[in-house]
Amino acid sequence: MTAFDPGAAAAQATAAILHDTLHGTDRGVVVDSPPGAGKSTLVVRAARELAAAGRRLMIVAQTNAQVDDLVLRLHEKDPGLKVGRLHSSEGDAYDPALRELPSVTLSAKPGDLTELPVTVSTAAKWAYVKDAEPWEHAIVDEAYQMRSDALLAVAGLFERALFVGDPGQLDPFSVVGAEQWAGLSYDPSASAVSTLLAHNPGLPQHRLPVSWRLPASAAPLVSRAFYPYSRFRSGTGPGERRLSYGVASDGSGPDRVLDEAAESGWGLLELPARHAPRTDPEAVAAVALVVRRALDRGAVTQDEHPGGPTPLTADRIAVGTAHRDQAAAVRTALAGLGVTGVTVDTANRLQGREYDLTVVLHPLSGRPDATAFHLETGRLCVLASRHRHACVIVARAGIAALLDDHPSTEPVQLGVTVKFPDGWEAMMSTWDFWSDHRIPWRP
Repeated sequence: MTAFDPGAAAAQATAAILHDTLHGTDRGVVVDSPPGAGKSTLVVRAARELAAAGRRLMIVAQTNAQVDDLVLRLHEKDPGLKVGRLHSSEGDAYDPALRELPSVTLSAKPGDLTELPVTVSTAAKWAYVKDAEPWEHAIVDEAYQMRSDALLAVAGLFERALFVGDPGQLDPFSVVGAEQWAGLSYDPSASAVSTLLAHNPGLPQHRLPVSWRLPASAAPLVSRAFYPYSRFRSGTGPGERRLSYGVASDGSGPDRVLDEAAESGWGLLELPARHAPRTDPEAVAAVALVVRRALDRGAVTQDEHPGGPTPLTADRIAVGTAHRDQAAAVRTALAGLGVTGVTVDTANRLQGREYDLTVVLHPLSGRPDATAFHLETGRLCVLASRHRHACVIVARAGIAALLDDHPSTEPVQLGVTVKFPDGWEAMMSTWDFWSDHRIPWRP
């Protein structure tokens, strides 16, 4: 049996995507990308090749941060490529670092950028562009996080498009209820990709088969739990990434769970079962203490790249929560322990980001019920897939019983494609797995 070559598999997939994008005749090409599969690298490469082929290109991203990141990546790869950054008229609408790039033109007026080979902006800003000559090609980044009404607003601006996104992460957000449109072909709250494929089922569809972020310890679980129909592999093998400590364990729960995470890639710090407020003080304190101990013990990482071990610094650690008030409570707890520089945020804001060590406050920890919000598949997927080395989950005991007591009761909508796996199943399968790495602890 031939050994799996992740580099060759990724290169083959990328070549097929670029061939359909550059030489195909379909109006769209769809690419599914698992966490850390090189989605941004693909977008940048496709943009450069389309520009080199003389195709006038517009790039659509979902946030200003994503737009600025793409512009910086394009400049890093091809400093001579002329790129337009279309922004709003607000003073802080873009990263000031873009002003220092000679090949980047900044403007709030589309007319100033129409002659450039590449123009990048958010979907919201593109929606205001009127009476412009259509761009030959578009790249839609994070296409699964784009609502279909946002795609409709910009669809007239381009002739052909490459849609790239992660189908396993959070669905598009809407501040109003959309039940009245559920199942209809023009449901404005559906993702751009699902609506696009519903109307154009014959479009070429590709997937990136390798995650370069997730280690060999994490990719099988994340793939099985969240991507059962589009499995992927880790770009690294067992033992290629290592997390270790310069200071031995003191025997406490936080130290023992850090040792388990270093050994297996996962660790579950389980507090006693109890119904608790959303900003559970014990759970929040436990999360902060895990981070503090990782830094105090002189954690170091080593990976497949050349060079010796690298110290695990605060900027390479992230804490993920389901709610903003939980994130605020963790920040306060970390500050009380003298920890600064750690990223603490909700799953929504952690999408697309990457760290060496993540600490997750489980969405169901201490809850008396399991609501649709907390069972959202994409939320758990984001929280469980940000790390390169290890992930520690902090939760109160009793989650399996809570899931048994609250089976998924979401109504079935006619005409709506059922998202599989659903949140209940993903919660149960990941909990079963993490339970094998459980460290019980009573603070």
